[in-house]
Amino acid sequence: MALTPPKAWAHLPFFTETLPGIVTRLEAETRPVYPPEQQVFQALEMCPPDDTKVVILGQDPYHTSGKADGLAFSIPDGFGGRLDSLGNIFKELEDDLGVGRTQTGLSDWAAQGVLLLNTALTVPEGTAKGHAKLGWDRLTKEVLTALSDRPRAFVLWGGPAQKFARHIQGSDHLILTSAHPSPLSVYRGFFGSRPFSKVNDWLKARGETEIDWTPQ
Repeated sequence: MALTPPKAWAHLPFFTETLPGIVTRLEAETRPVYPPEQQVFQALEMCPPDDTKVVILGQDPYHTSGKADGLAFSIPDGFGGRLDSLGNIFKELEDDLGVGRTQTGLSDWAAQGVLLLNTALTVPEGTAKGHAKLGWDRLTKEVLTALSDRPRAFVLWGGPAQKFARHIQGSDHLILTSAHPSPLSVYRGFFGSRPFSKVNDWLKARGETEIDWTPQ
């Protein structure tokens, strides 16, 4: 297995000190691993530090074949199965901004500077959080610390994501927290949290371009 560090992030110590051990353990994994090898660092590839305006932090990739694409919560267009968390995100998006979205791939968000990062970048088939202790959390910590260099919006859904809040340094950021959009927790405060309008209001107030959450 060859996991190539994204060029714009390759300076992080994680890639030389921790990634080799993760690769060794992934090579010993007997179950299928998602997302596909070439998409493991997709979120970081699409959002270099200088281009990142918003961070949405997830937990780990979908553990169903064909569903994970390397962007947190994103599902390849045409998947055809249950949307689960993503479907609830779309419900909140419609309630929040009055816009509907059917495109399940979220690469358009990433292209606008929304870093869709999971706290673990791989998962074994059928076992949620199965790779949560491989060492991926160090990468999450280092990314959040690096992105603390200027004001950004951070959206932390669910307890696991919120535990990383202490790695966001400085006081000028927008930090939004709520329950996770999973069907198991969505009614505990995710619905009604209005993260999309809050992010855009914050960006607009700073004179930055708002995110177009629904492609035309």
